[in-house]
Amino acid sequence: MRFLYIAPRYHTNQIPIVRGLQREGHEVIFLSQYAGKLEDYSEVTPVVIGYSSVYMFFDKIYMRLMHKKNVLAGDKKIKCGVPKLRKLARHIKASGADVAILRERSVYSIFAYLLCKKHKIPAILYNQSPLWEDYIKNDLPHRLMRKLTPRVRMTPVLGTPGPDKVKEPGAVFVPFVMEPVAEGMVENVWRATEMQEGDKDSCVTVQKQNADGQSRAIEIFCIGKYEKRKNHRMMLEIMDELLHEADAEKENLTSRNIHLTIAGECTSGAHQEYYRGLEAFIREKGLEKHVMLLKNLTREQVNERYKKSDLFVIPSTAEPASISQLEAMAYGLPVICSDKNGTACYVEHKVNGYHFSDNQKASLKEVLASMLSDTHRMQVMGRKSLELIKEKYQIDSYLKGIYELMDMLS
Repeated sequence: MRFLYIAPRYHTNQIPIVRGLQREGHEVIFLSQYAGKLEDYSEVTPVVIGYSSVYMFFDKIYMRLMHKKNVLAGDKKIKCGVPKLRKLARHIKASGADVAILRERSVYSIFAYLLCKKHKIPAILYNQSPLWEDYIKNDLPHRLMRKLTPRVRMTPVLGTPGPDKVKEPGAVFVPFVMEPVAEGMVENVWRATEMQEGDKDSCVTVQKQNADGQSRAIEIFCIGKYEKRKNHRMMLEIMDELLHEADAEKENLTSRNIHLTIAGECTSGAHQEYYRGLEAFIREKGLEKHVMLLKNLTREQVNERYKKSDLFVIPSTAEPASISQLEAMAYGLPVICSDKNGTACYVEHKVNGYHFSDNQKASLKEVLASMLSDTHRMQVMGRKSLELIKEKYQIDSYLKGIYELMDMLS
């Protein structure tokens, strides 16, 4: 099959999907509104369609008026941007696609959908609204938008099923795809140092060791843009408290021997200001030996951080559908994430990680301390992460959802 994707940009979460489709013999064409500053084109190079010159004229005026009041004013393009219609029409026609997947309900996707209908290309909407929702918005603008965009929808966000939940007609859960990469890794070597023989319920203390047998820190990894909602500051405060508590207790060596690495995009003035605030906090609290901040890593550098890590934490709030916890799972890491994270369903509570109460520092601290207190459990959960990736989140699960949606359209 020939897949045509039309989206605001080529996001990281597309990489394993594109790779999986190509490996299965499918062809992928990708059209985007714009090119992000940090994108990996190793599998496919998107065609950047851009925005119409008339729209950009008015957008420049809008940005001059609004940017100082709202640093995210530029995001309006994603919902309201008007494409270069001739260029978009030419590429859709030339694609000869068997199916088109359009990202979000927006002005851009309306034009793309109409052009797909003209060229008889079946179209599927992709967004990250949960499959199971509290209610479906049914006012005039939403009804009109549903009429002007594909009538079937795929989402990687399951939500919470229940008797009081509703599902939009034509909506199907299609999971993110992730390739398992932990096999053969030798970086993370653990050795059990204490275990009561025959006592399966005893807490097992495990020291992490280098190849020369010397103990080294448990590596915690976080990744996300340097912005407030990612809750990096909250993670730093928790690290500071855990380290001080370990000092006071003297014997809590596990909590003392931890190291946190935070990596994220830092490409705007707002990102840089937030980053400087984190640096100042680290200096103020004397955390330099226990915390490292990294900026604008390449995909290869991010992969190296996963390999060197033992635990992945995503502390952010208002997270619609992060892919990073699946990346961590693919490296055999246990994961801690918010219970309101859109993709929290991929982290099975107490199986391959933990959920904490969204935006609640005390809850995250409690879960993190619990995980660090029993590193044998950390190992077990990490292995379960890898098992879940292999069992549930391969390209065949994605294709099954696509075929189900295409059957609805036929």
